[in-house]
Amino acid sequence: MVGQLQEEKREVPEYKKRIVAELAKLMKENRTVMIASIKNVPAKQLQIIKKKIADKAKAKVAKKRLIIRAIENTGNEKLKELTPFIQENIILIFSQLDPFELAAILEENKTPAHAKAGQIAPDDIVIHEGPTEFPPGPILSEFGNLGVKVAVENGKIAVKETKVVAKKGEEISEALASILLKLDIKPFMIGLDPLAAYDAQSDIVFKEIKIDKEGTLSMLRDACMKALAFAVSIGYYCKETIGFILAKAAAHAKALEKHIKTEESGATAGEEKEKQEESSEEKEVKEKEAEDDKVEEETNKSNGNKEENKGTAEENETNKNQEQGEN
Repeated sequence: MVGQLQEEKREVPEYKKRIVAELAKLMKENRTVMIASIKNVPAKQLQIIKKKIADKAKAKVAKKRLIIRAIENTGNEKLKELTPFIQENIILIFSQLDPFELAAILEENKTPAHAKAGQIAPDDIVIHEGPTEFPPGPILSEFGNLGVKVAVENGKIAVKETKVVAKKGEEISEALASILLKLDIKPFMIGLDPLAAYDAQSDIVFKEIKIDKEGTLSMLRDACMKALAFAVSIGYYCKETIGFILAKAAAHAKALEKHIKTEESGATAGEEKEKQEESSEEKEVKEKEAEDDKVEEETNKSNGNKEENKGTAEENETNKNQEQGEN
């Protein structure tokens, strides 16, 4: 009797067998088997995400023991590396896409959400300077308790200075969650977070799958700009660089032309200056010669007057002597 009871106790319900069989089948048929966290994801939001990705992936929620049994039933030893990630609040996602493509789709389907007390800030949470829609009242003290400087402007509360009210990694208090809700600030992104994924094509389990589309695009843009600048600087020509190289050559040509004109202008100015100096010297010489001629002329004139006066005096003396002789 006891043996019969133990036998009945060990009997696995058919629905569990079906779940294990279905999971094992999906693991064998798909390229990617991903484990993602659904922590803090409301049931309604989860259903929305499952519908959005239905054409590219299939998502299944199951108990830990059933998932582990399904992995064992596949006979794939590599899949067992996913076992440490099979905890509470997880979901299995199956797809023919590679793990990173699938992770990118999950990232795109995340939606902003309000903060709840007790949650950990994913990044610095900031209340920015500016007007609000709240009239003066008890909310003033709520701002004050968080260290946010406010004032009443045109009958409404206005934040006077931007304030970091929670740093990354800090726990969100009830008071902060309340004020963020009133300001409609949504610091969280709700969605499925990949924890690990098995890629059947490469037979690799990826344990860190972080997709930052904007960050990656920014890095690629920065790398492209640096590569382009380097290629132009060394004169490596291709369809991406030829326009810049020609523009650079044209700019250098203009600069060289300007430099040559400046030198020619400088040389011309120097020659002109020399001519002016020579002309000035010639003018000075001529002026000096004219001055000397004038002095000589005046000297000669003066001497001529003296001779004339002398002759007149001698003539007068002669006439005087003659007169005396006659007498």
